[in-house]
Amino acid sequence: MPADVPHWRTIYDYASGWEKSGATENMHDELRWQCRIAAGRDPEPTAAIIDSQSVKAAEAVGKPSRGYDAGKKINGRKRHIAADSIGLLLTVLITAAGVQDRDGARPLLWNLRKAFPSVRLTWADGGYAGKLVTWATSKLKPKLTLEIVKRPDDLHTFQVLPRRWVVERTLAWITRCRRTVRDYERLPAHHETMVRWAMTITMTRRLGRRRPAIQPSAP
Repeated sequence: MPADVPHWRTIYDYASGWEKSGATENMHDELRWQCRIAAGRDPEPTAAIIDSQSVKAAEAVGKPSRGYDAGKKINGRKRHIAADSIGLLLTVLITAAGVQDRDGARPLLWNLRKAFPSVRLTWADGGYAGKLVTWATSKLKPKLTLEIVKRPDDLHTFQVLPRRWVVERTLAWITRCRRTVRDYERLPAHHETMVRWAMTITMTRRLGRRRPAIQPSAP
């Protein structure tokens, strides 16, 4: 912990209490509402984009909740997130890094449907193609359409793909925070909280930039 903050146990007790009471999530959701309104959007989203990111785990992360992502060659955990159309976090799920994207997407989409009944359309990359598309349409009520944004087969250079760049930018915002560069938390739920705090910082800065300048009073 930095030298200018209280003892780590005090910080932990406050953070744990806010997490258990729902205060952290409520504050995050209220800021998302304000950011959407400031951007000229409805407070409740109607579309989302999902993606995942594997991050290395520190020694505090126990073996039962960590795994190995062979594709990324990372031993740790995986963040599965859903973001709205302007990149703000809607829901997050932490699993072992070895969990396939399609397997992690099912509980993620369940949570998304439960928290945001207004979301009817979700975009994802080619890693989510297959049975997940049919499952989302048939099992989630009201129906949730999962649309796959595929990378062109003849594309051999970097290109920004429609919709997918939004959630990839969100993952970059999350990773800018020191506490989320890797997973330092013993419990997956605590890392979910750290992801929300990272987005809370991003949203407060965004709202601060939008604050109108104070006009000087008349003499």
